[in-house]
Amino acid sequence: MPLLEIKNLQLEFGTVDRPHRVVDGVSLKLEAGKTLCLVGESGSGKSVTALSIAKLLPSPPVRYVGGEILLEGRDVLKMPPGELQKIRGGVVSYVFQEPGASLNPVFRIGAQIKESLTYHRPEKANDAEVIRLLKLVGIPAPEMRLKNYPHEMSGGMQQRVMIAMALASQPKLLVADEPTTALDVTIQAQIIELLQSLCEQLGMAVLLITHNLGIVGDIADDLAVMYAGQIVEVGPVRDVLKNPLHPYTQALIHSVPKLGRDVTRLTTIPGTVPNLGSIPSGCRFHPRCPKAQPPCSTEPPELMTLANSRQVRCPLWDSPNLNQPANGSL
Repeated sequence: MPLLEIKNLQLEFGTVDRPHRVVDGVSLKLEAGKTLCLVGESGSGKSVTALSIAKLLPSPPVRYVGGEILLEGRDVLKMPPGELQKIRGGVVSYVFQEPGASLNPVFRIGAQIKESLTYHRPEKANDAEVIRLLKLVGIPAPEMRLKNYPHEMSGGMQQRVMIAMALASQPKLLVADEPTTALDVTIQAQIIELLQSLCEQLGMAVLLITHNLGIVGDIADDLAVMYAGQIVEVGPVRDVLKNPLHPYTQALIHSVPKLGRDVTRLTTIPGTVPNLGSIPSGCRFHPRCPKAQPPCSTEPPELMTLANSRQVRCPLWDSPNLNQPANGSL
């Protein structure tokens, strides 16, 4: 049984008379000890999907109109408030982007980590456990650092503190939502390496939310690509990066700069992710797709299951003119 299984999840914002479907039929699986990366441009619905796992999106304004979110076989969407409080942190923890905005600026970091311990593991709410957690995430001189305020630490160190806070409850699933945003490239690599190491050490599953395809090859077991509220491609990360089937996945990979290549202009995807109030008919990517055919504008494609655990939302995925090389794996 998967640790996390999302089945046909459907979420809406807006009024009942004018609903906006922000997540439309999303299905994902994540096994214990594995890492799944969910990628796509801003506005694709990645963070909304991630927040729904622990039902952190308040209702209203969001409406959970369909589907299931199974954590260890239990449907989160049917849990009473008391049970939800137990899984939040106890089973699934979150690391959000912009750690400087997530940490409380008027409390020392040791006190903030200890607060998480007090709620989930009160018997361990002491300085020794805080120091152990700071060591676990690679913070030097943790005995001194626990007395620091957030502003006294760099962005990379703040993100490590956020990861320590998330690990304080010993979760089985860590959801990292854009954990490398606003960090320089060197620190990004360190944070990704840390997440990978923690996953191996603790046997913890990781759901990594990102729009950066350049980092997923080093950490992920599986890759899911999301566009305009729908999953458009799923598969083992190496297979997807080496042989992307959906035109959107191909476009994302082509837009990643390649080392050693002399170019005067970076490759981009024309247009933008559609507004939730004006989702195009047919395939949602067809207005931006250079390979779109006339039926693409009228017939909504289904997510098809192929061999080798691959899924793709494009009926033309095996057409010769769609199979462009990805110019090497990332």
